[in-house]
Amino acid sequence: MKPKAIGRLAGVAALLVALCPLAIAADVPVPKAKPDPNAPERAIPDFSTVSNFPILNSPEFSAALSQYAPPADIETGTPSEKEIALYLIAKLTNEGRPLDNGVHWRLFGVIPDADGRLPLITEREGGDAEFRLQPGRYLVHASFGRATAAKRIDLFRDVQTETFVLNAGGLKLSAVIGDDNQPPKEPLSFSIYEPDEAFPDGRRLVAEASADEIVPLPVGTYHVVSHYGGVNAMRRADLEVKPGKVIEATMQHRAASVTLKLVGEEGGEALADTAWTVYTPGGDIVVESVGAFPSFVLAAGDYSVVAKNRDQIYSRNFTVDPGADREVEVLARTEG
Repeated sequence: MKPKAIGRLAGVAALLVALCPLAIAADVPVPKAKPDPNAPERAIPDFSTVSNFPILNSPEFSAALSQYAPPADIETGTPSEKEIALYLIAKLTNEGRPLDNGVHWRLFGVIPDADGRLPLITEREGGDAEFRLQPGRYLVHASFGRATAAKRIDLFRDVQTETFVLNAGGLKLSAVIGDDNQPPKEPLSFSIYEPDEAFPDGRRLVAEASADEIVPLPVGTYHVVSHYGGVNAMRRADLEVKPGKVIEATMQHRAASVTLKLVGEEGGEALADTAWTVYTPGGDIVVESVGAFPSFVLAAGDYSVVAKNRDQIYSRNFTVDPGADREVEVLARTEG
């Protein structure tokens, strides 16, 4: 399968820890603060996410950043070595339960480097997370699929708990074929777009979501395109993501699989080394291929096909009915 959106691995429950050391001192006993979430709402299950953090040189992140130096010890005047426990929690909604999987936490320093990027100090994936850090100022970024939240945190108390509300939900997409709702027999994928005036369909967020994969998304309305096969069979829908909810949508494709054969007589053996071109009634090319038995998923409708074999050209018209897979034979004989 191609890389998904940037690493979406549905159902992954393992906690991946990748901590970059930051003067960690294991001999400082610091209690772990876990707030008691009282909301009954069920969080979206099991996701793995990868989201690239942008260059943070925009006013919203850089305007208030100031130089940080560790606090000095009162008696010695030297920087303190004491570490502070930072406990992080992510929720889909204010009333929701903490997410127990699929959150990607990243902690950054607040002073941009020469490239305008904030230095990554440490990161972790899973549900809630605890970090032991030197006192100071940090930018914390949480991502859950395409839902993100960021906070600047002043870390000076012995134990500090921060909750990130992502204001997110999810889409679970599937499709059926034909009027009798057959399960798909060919590859099926979904593209998800958010509104953007610069693009007719919107800006693509997710390129190839799989059927029945739950895709976490910020609350909002999205344009979804379902692709069946690799040619022209697609369906579209606008779907609304609601806070803390998984919206399930099934899209109905009006398409079928077509296998082409060039034969000397009806029911005869297919001729090899045949070049094929399928056209719309208006003469636009739909798909091209070479071989004895090329097979495609085509949207329901009327088509013409041209077969070329040994410098001879043969053609015929055919119709695709929803859900009715078929063979289309082209007779290798000329008129007259």
